[in-house]
Amino acid sequence: MEKPVYKRLESLDVLRGFDLFCLVVLEMVLHPLAHAVHAPWFDSFMWGFTHMEWEGFSSWDLVMPLFMFMAGVSMPFALSRYKAMPDKMAVYRRIGKRVLLLWIFGMMCQGNLLALDPDKIYFYSNTLQAIAMGYLIAAILFLHVRFSIQVGAAAFFLLLYWAIMQFVTIDGYGGGNYTPQGNLAEWIDRMVLGRFRDGASVVDGQVVFAEWYQYTWILSSLNFGVTVLTGLFAGHILKAEYSQRRKLQLLFGIGVAMVAAGWLWGLQMPVIKKLWTSSMTLVSSGYCFLLMGLFYYWIDFKGHRKHITWLKVYGMNSILAYMLTMVVSFKCIGESLFFGLQQYLGNYYQVLIAICNVLVIYVILRLFYNRNIFLKV
Repeated sequence: MEKPVYKRLESLDVLRGFDLFCLVVLEMVLHPLAHAVHAPWFDSFMWGFTHMEWEGFSSWDLVMPLFMFMAGVSMPFALSRYKAMPDKMAVYRRIGKRVLLLWIFGMMCQGNLLALDPDKIYFYSNTLQAIAMGYLIAAILFLHVRFSIQVGAAAFFLLLYWAIMQFVTIDGYGGGNYTPQGNLAEWIDRMVLGRFRDGASVVDGQVVFAEWYQYTWILSSLNFGVTVLTGLFAGHILKAEYSQRRKLQLLFGIGVAMVAAGWLWGLQMPVIKKLWTSSMTLVSSGYCFLLMGLFYYWIDFKGHRKHITWLKVYGMNSILAYMLTMVVSFKCIGESLFFGLQQYLGNYYQVLIAICNVLVIYVILRLFYNRNIFLKV
């Protein structure tokens, strides 16, 4: 019997492109624009493009979870053929390669690996590494256990994270403390990563941790796995032989339920992205379900495919777009062409340079897209 052929899920490419456009274009341009405008009304507008300092959730806090969620959505389409294979060494090598490359790329982006300075190497500090951990957890579960156990594992990780944060106390950290300097995830990162934690430095032989750095990674990896798993669950729905209307009902229904459950849980355990709390995981994954449903409705259900190519340019080369933005600066091109305008534009000159930078990146991505070159890990 012939294996079913699944057509490419175009809405996923476009949603991924939208997420990358926010990250590699809007963030790069809007922040210098806000500095140039320097007006209260624009500062209020920028709330939607700024991470929350601690508790709460802004629209900009969804960018990273959405990136991770979509890694899970693609999993049933990419890995299903390996499930029935008794020898899974080929897929293990594929997963291992992806995890390793994402980890190295993450260190290049945020761990200062390219500085070639041992004092500036940080081991676990980037979105790509969070994707790597979440992908590893979700991929192993996908390959080896049935769907119901995958759901059970996600619930278990959420509750395990909550129980550890709520009931374990070490050296004055934890025991239900969700403050930046008193939570248990902070203590774990300091003990495990030590000098290699982002923001850490060595002063007179002692490791000093920067108070401004509040992201946690080790314990949060449990919920990184849940975020990718929720994307995997959405992928199960989209790959299943349901009607399109049924798929939409499930995506929207589950999304609303997860958002409501997350905010309700947030009354006891705060919604904090920097800790990746269980409540935040549910809230963000629920919003991801809703966005996936919205894009699936508009593109795959209603068939609106005009004027979306520019988003596919970002979405189908997402890792390349991210790496070009985080590692390579093309600002020198704009500065070489328009340096004479600086005296006339004032603070808006940096906005022009930022626009030039993102345009160069788009041109590179478009050339790759036109030649059907898609870099994957």
